[in-house]
Parts: sequence; structure tokens; C-alpha cells
Amino acid sequence: MNYSLINEEDSNPAAESVIVAGVFNDGEAVRPGVPEDLKEPLAKLAERHGRWHRKGQFHFVSLNDTDLIIAGLGEEDAWTERAAEETGAALQRFLMREHVTETRLYCSSFALNKSEGHLKSFARGMTLASYEVDTYKTGRKSGQSRPVELQAVYAGDPEKGERVFRSGVIQGTGTNEARRLINTPANYMTPTVLAEEAVRLAGEYEAEIEVFDEERIEAAGMHALMAVAKGSEEPPRFIVLKHRGRPDSDEWDTALVGKGLTYDSGGYSLKTRDGMKTMKMDMGGAAAVLGAMRIIFEEKPKVNVAAIIPSTENLINGKAMKPGDVIQSLGGKTIEVLNTDAEGRLILADGVAYANQIGAKSIIDTATLTGAVVVALGDTATGAVTNNEDLMSLVISAGDRSGERIWAFPNDKAYREKVRKSDVADLNNSPGRQAGSITAGLFIGEFAGDTPWVHLDIAGTGWQEGKTSLCPRGGTGSMARTLAEAVCRMEEK
Repeated sequence: MNYSLINEEDSNPAAESVIVAGVFNDGEAVRPGVPEDLKEPLAKLAERHGRWHRKGQFHFVSLNDTDLIIAGLGEEDAWTERAAEETGAALQRFLMREHVTETRLYCSSFALNKSEGHLKSFARGMTLASYEVDTYKTGRKSGQSRPVELQAVYAGDPEKGERVFRSGVIQGTGTNEARRLINTPANYMTPTVLAEEAVRLAGEYEAEIEVFDEERIEAAGMHALMAVAKGSEEPPRFIVLKHRGRPDSDEWDTALVGKGLTYDSGGYSLKTRDGMKTMKMDMGGAAAVLGAMRIIFEEKPKVNVAAIIPSTENLINGKAMKPGDVIQSLGGKTIEVLNTDAEGRLILADGVAYANQIGAKSIIDTATLTGAVVVALGDTATGAVTNNEDLMSLVISAGDRSGERIWAFPNDKAYREKVRKSDVADLNNSPGRQAGSITAGLFIGEFAGDTPWVHLDIAGTGWQEGKTSLCPRGGTGSMARTLAEAVCRMEEK
């Protein structure tokens, strides 16, 4: 979506643009900012067609030789940031369906001047709804819809409006980037390709990046990552992408660690046939981190961020790890492998340990980690575990501001002891079904040590089987904007 914001005083609608205005159920059909010659006929139309006020109703009419879209907004008392986001998404889908390519949106009629959050959420919703899943059907290409050219007419400070609107578009764009990566089939999205995507992103913003190949991964002592990678013919990659918001400092204020499992069969603890169908999405954590970094590169917070992505496949061959194996790790702890399908926590262990090695002051990891979190929270909220309540509070608040819900699980000694039970190693990677999402997160936490750390399990929120108002079926890009928002809030603090 291409957009610009102008002050209402400078508004002079082009003849070829379609005007978009919103109407609430309060009887006041016309808000400030709508062109004078349209106010009276618009008010009469809205009065005559009462149902047009209903939330989600869109009507295309012609008034005084002007093409006009009337958007029903429902009750103004219920006009929340979530409602603004959903309305923005619904408007975007309507414009695409009607093949509208140039529009002029009167923000006052949508009460988008009510707060910065409403305008940002509306812009984010429009951008999220613009995403289309790539298709590989012969003779058909995705993304053929012509981008909408949007001119938003804003009452007040247009520079402030531009900043807020742009921030919403950036958040949506970063999320859509994560969706694209997740939805790419695993034969097109290998660890090597994922690394190439990270290199391309770094090139766009002239950012620092390192990609460890198999030899360097082994030499660095990332034995847990290598243990998982042995089962695949595809070589692993370890990606470190950096944003230096404080270029005069060598310290890393935070590290974002994403699970880059580009395909997961379960290894010798083989998944079911149906359980394997969507396992291209098991790199959703890595996708979220790359989407977050795009947002961070655009927003430029004065925070030093290291994005860390351990990436491999989890398959079966004669070299693949087996249940009962004992493996080493970068953090120095030995691990008894009780379940080869609990591999994500193994590669994240090396990722988090590396974040500690480079001196990150805080660590946030995200992963499609457990089926247990789906049982506990469904696809509504992301499960979280932490060793630091202040960092957890910051991340939850960032999720609220980004429209992504996070639920904190308990973290106490009784749960931590479960991952420390092994007769032959320091840790075990799968204590059992009980509290599975908690113990999986706490296993990763063993490698964070005393560094403030939050783990985000997006197994439920990272993929959806049916389409919603904001996303088609498939990868959702969950936590991309939350991670970026958390980093931006670190600058505020």
C-alpha cells in the first residue's frame, strides 16, 4: 500500500480518486473533514439507509459525480483500537475486491483523530489485509492486485499523523514479511535460503550480518544444533543479524532468538502423517525475528539488537540423533535426548547460549515450540515463560500495543526441576506431557542463566487453519511486531 497524509485544510480531492468516509450509529452521519458539497447528500443517504451504519457494512455510491465509499462503523462507544484495526482490514479487502486503486480517506469521519493508537491500528489493519499467500499454480501468480494509492486527510498535525500512520504500515509490512517466509514450502525454504533472506534484508538496510556455515557452527561448539542437523542432507546455518541503534557502544542491549526449523518430521520420534502436513511453519520464530528486524531497521530505535537464528531441518537418516542419545551444547551442559521431536529447544539452547556469550543484556526467544501451548491457550494467546518479571511486563505491554495477546505461565523450582532429572546428563529435553509448554520454555531458560529472558511459544498463534479478518489461512507472522515494539520500548526506558 502506497500512502500519504495531508492536512484537511489542504484537501482538494482528485477527480479520479474514490472518497472514503465512515458513519457511526449516533445519528451524526457526517464528521468534520468530509468535502462540503458531499455533507448534505451523505447525511440524507445515511438517514435513509439506517443499516449502512452497521459495523462492517461498505457501500459504493456516486454523489455529485464523485465516487464514494460509505463505511459503517457501528457504535462510536465501541470504537476501540481493535475495531479500528479490523475496519482498516475490512476496507482494504473491499478496495481490492472492487479493484479500487486510488482513494482519499477522511480520517475524521472514522474518528481516527481520537488517539494515535486508533490511527496506527487502522493503518496496520489495512496493511495486514493486503497480504496474499504465494501460489505455485500454473498460469497464475500471486500478488497481482495493484497496490492501493491512499491519501489520508488528517485533522491536526500532518507530520505527527504521518509518523503514526507510517508506524502502523511498517508493523503490518514486517508481519507480512514473516508470513511470506512461513508460507513458503519447505523445499523452497531451506536453512540456506533462510540465510539468503536474512542477507538480503541486511543488504536493504546496510546492516551487519554473519552467517555461520556447518564448519563454523561445529568449530564454535554448537553441538546441540549439529545434533539435530545430522539427520538432514541440507546443511545448517546460524544467522546473526545486527542493528546498532547506539553505534558508539559495543554492548548488546538485547538479543532476539528465533527457532529456524525449516521442516520438522519429528526425527525418530516421528510425527503422524497429519502432524507433518504444516511443518514448513516450524521456522515461524525465525520468520518473526526477521519481520521484527525489518520493523526495527525502519523505526531506528536507539537500541543495539542482535537477531540470532539457528536453522536446520529435523529429518531421519543413518546419522540422525536417537532417543537416549546424550549430546553436548554451546552452553556447556549435557542433554539426554528423550524425544527427538523436542528438537526446537535444542537448537534454541545454542542460540540463547550464544546470546549470553556476546553479552546480551536481555534475551527474548520465540518459537513454534509445543503442542501443549495449543491445548492450553488455543490460537488466541501466545504462551510465555520468564526469569525476570520486569522484562515479561515489558513484552506483554508491547504485545498489547501491537494487538497480540501474551499469557505468562508460572516459573518456579518445581517446574525447573523436571528438566534437570536425568541419570546420565545435566538436563533432559522432554520431561513428559504435564506442563509441557512450561518445561520446554524452562529448558531453554537453563541456557539464559541470570540474564533477563523471556520465551514466547507461538505454536498456537503462529499458524491458523482458517482465514480471519486480518490474515488468510497459513502463517500469521505472530510476534514480529511485538518483538519490535518491545525493542522500541527499551529505548523509552
